[in-house]
Amino acid sequence: MKILVVGSGGREHALAWKLKQSSRADRIFCAPGNAGTAEVGENVMIPANDLPALAHFAKENQIGLTVIGPDDPLAAGIADLFEAEGLRVFGPARSAARLESSKIFAKELMRKNKIPTARGAAFSKREAAFAFVEESRFPLVIKADGLALGKGVIIAQDAAEARVAIDSMLTKRRFGDAGTRLLIEECLAGSECSLHALVDGKNYRMLATARDHKRAFDGDTGPNTGGMGAFSPANNFGTELRAQFDREVMRPLLNGLNEDGVIFRGLLFPGLMVTGDGPRVLEFNCRFGDPETQVILPRLKSDLLELLEATIDGTLDRRVIEWDERAAVTVVLASGGYPDKYDIGKPIHGLELSASAKDVHVFHAGTRKKNGTVITAGGRVLAVTALGESVATARARAYEAVSQIDFEGCHYRRDIALGAVAAKVVGH
Repeated sequence: MKILVVGSGGREHALAWKLKQSSRADRIFCAPGNAGTAEVGENVMIPANDLPALAHFAKENQIGLTVIGPDDPLAAGIADLFEAEGLRVFGPARSAARLESSKIFAKELMRKNKIPTARGAAFSKREAAFAFVEESRFPLVIKADGLALGKGVIIAQDAAEARVAIDSMLTKRRFGDAGTRLLIEECLAGSECSLHALVDGKNYRMLATARDHKRAFDGDTGPNTGGMGAFSPANNFGTELRAQFDREVMRPLLNGLNEDGVIFRGLLFPGLMVTGDGPRVLEFNCRFGDPETQVILPRLKSDLLELLEATIDGTLDRRVIEWDERAAVTVVLASGGYPDKYDIGKPIHGLELSASAKDVHVFHAGTRKKNGTVITAGGRVLAVTALGESVATARARAYEAVSQIDFEGCHYRRDIALGAVAAKVVGH
């Protein structure tokens, strides 16, 4: 089978790498891909948001399955287009992808179906938002309604910070059309957990749990990013919480979507806050997470292609997913200045040495080749993942591999999974 992976980040490199391991995978194409995907497949210079060109390529090259990585094409309806053209595609339809493309839509759906989430209110006018802030307790979480590359969330510690955040979204259009409406929520106390579920419309199968590190700097300080590292399994999500999550989140969500005539087929990625009162949904994503994919897929022993096809065909209830019991830790190497202004085009050294280490995988994100040399081409450049018998072992291996890599301005957090080393891992 010929497979097309749409996207250019670390998530897409990990997906292409894992799909290539299937006995049924003949050729892997990545559009547009990066320097890493070029090592496991063939890059196609079509942007991820050029839906007609992607569909044309898939038809012309008899692609058996297209896997959508980023959120933007899903929100734009790429799955609908491919299905209308008779093409097999993994990813939810546009109506289902609204769970991610509109935080307000997701919040209203959660309220309607009594899914536990933070209290909040939606606004499109600055003055109304300001008035709400004056009557609220702090801290507050202010979210752009639409897609903002994982950066549309601001935690305001007081009214002054909240007003600046609101003004930057609604007046100064910091996030463009994504910020024409915003959501203001209470700030939940607890620990975050990333969950991934393959959903075939009625059935679902959970993937391994993970925990992401969003802040740019050590000690969870600095601005939010797309993710600076992760570890799996999560150390805050055990059997009891899993049962509660099924009962209070997944089942009500799928029932609510079906009642509204929305069939979700694809990957559902609820971001959770585990509070003293149980799990609370922070947001829904409708695609594999990044960098969670890079830490989860190396632990997957089952054939990913078979699982994606079962999701499309509605036969997930017949599937059992096997996992490597070892832990995994991913450390993201970013360009200096990320998530704000940064330079690109810096040569990357040490990739071969790092990738040759035992139980280590180097997934490319913002990279490309120039005159035979791999150079930086984005904010998040690489994700270095290592496996180990414990989180501590995996973490040590990951940072040893990271130490072999160098490029001008290279920045990474030095505390990824540090809090989990002394804690007992309870999840899977």
